[in-house]
Amino acid sequence: MRPRRSVTARFTFLRLRGLSAAAFPPTPVDPSLLRRLATVLYQQQHSPDPALHASLRKLPLPSSPPHLHELFLQVSNRFPSSWRPVHRFHLFLLHSLPCSFAHTPVSAAKMLSVFGRAQNVDLLWRCFLDASAAGLLTPGALCVVAAALADAREIKKCVEIFHHVSAHDESLCSVDTLNRVVETLCGKKKLADVAKVVVWKLKPLVAPNEATYRCLIVGFCRAGDLVEASKVWNRMLDEGIEPGAESYEEVVVTMFKNNRFEDAMRLFKAMRERRYRDLGLPSYRAVVGWMCKEGRVTYALMLFGEMLKRGVGVDSPTLGALVYGLLVRRKVREGYKVLEGVAEPDISMYHGLIKGLLRLRRAGEATQVFRAMMERGCEPIMHTYIMLLQGHLGKRGRKGRDPVVNFESIFVGGLVKAGKTLQATKYVERMMWGGVEVPRFDYNKFLHYFSDEEGVVMFEEVGKRLKEVGLIDLGDIFLSYGERMATRERRRRAMSGLVDHR
Repeated sequence: MRPRRSVTARFTFLRLRGLSAAAFPPTPVDPSLLRRLATVLYQQQHSPDPALHASLRKLPLPSSPPHLHELFLQVSNRFPSSWRPVHRFHLFLLHSLPCSFAHTPVSAAKMLSVFGRAQNVDLLWRCFLDASAAGLLTPGALCVVAAALADAREIKKCVEIFHHVSAHDESLCSVDTLNRVVETLCGKKKLADVAKVVVWKLKPLVAPNEATYRCLIVGFCRAGDLVEASKVWNRMLDEGIEPGAESYEEVVVTMFKNNRFEDAMRLFKAMRERRYRDLGLPSYRAVVGWMCKEGRVTYALMLFGEMLKRGVGVDSPTLGALVYGLLVRRKVREGYKVLEGVAEPDISMYHGLIKGLLRLRRAGEATQVFRAMMERGCEPIMHTYIMLLQGHLGKRGRKGRDPVVNFESIFVGGLVKAGKTLQATKYVERMMWGGVEVPRFDYNKFLHYFSDEEGVVMFEEVGKRLKEVGLIDLGDIFLSYGERMATRERRRRAMSGLVDHR
């Protein structure tokens, strides 16, 4: 049954028009009262109103509006995705208490967020209409409502949001608010198609600007839909709006990802001609990185020289891409010189050198770089270990004569120990029937399975056994990862207050 909206609830919203969030500053809430209240609301969320209200009246609820306001916010935080406890407690505050419960933009936005996460579209829409009539909406609340309606594919209501807002608060019905909504839909929700329909239908009411089109282009590009991004691009040009640097960058990168290198370079050259002054470090970094991946180091070096000449500045990811590009062209000495020319190289530069060495099948030298990186205090990440393990063991694992270094004994045995028997069976088939095609091994998942105290023991044991049979480099990688996991667990315990440092 749909929750009924009472006249009193609507009147409470309306009589508090213009109430600011500063009217009720945060006040302390008794934790024991909050636990008891949350328990009652959860256990009796389906009970009749008289029974629930009788239980709530037995609790020592505060009487002042500021304390009630903070208590409502805390209850909403306790049930971020369950609408019924929050809604029924809200109705109780409105109708069953002698003191008046006052809404603010903060509490209204919180209630809209709960209804949106619970995907209760009807209740969300009613609450939005009441909050809009009371003048309690903010741009952030509009983004919450639009995101929830877009998830439910209520595109018509997404458009009606701005029509309702324009009737009560014209300051909210602006292109800045529209851009925030479009950015939310295209970014977090990845619903660029819904955002495009909303922009097109709202055009008579709110005219989009360059930022609006930029959000749409970036959203479609990151969703992999270059065709729709191109349509938005052409429509923007037809309206006489010049695309910004970020739009150019995103389309260029998407073209690179789709192996349309010539089109990407043509667009980049057009960007250099039209928006030369806006050409900054992100644009150069994207093109230099992709050129180095494709082995076109000469053109990448030319762009690098242009960056230095213009004084754009150089960052570590760009230098790391150049190092990798030089090593791909077998210019190892030049790659080392670039690394040595930086006073404090970071993880990006070391990754470029390690990845290039591994591509040249020089896994031992890559491990030496890994050791030097750790000696200089540069902390490795998960991707560092994945690259090194793939370089030493291959993408599908490695089988040796010694059972200690067999792929199955290390990885499949570890999967069985972690309870991943289905995945381990695929690789056992590879061992029994060499012609069976199985997916390549996912080192990322394997390391994730054992990123705990049990994994620390396993990595230490495997590392020692590998070093005993002469695989010192591979053993050091496992030992290093085990030590890192051990210190990580200790740091987490210390932050949780589980370790006594006395």
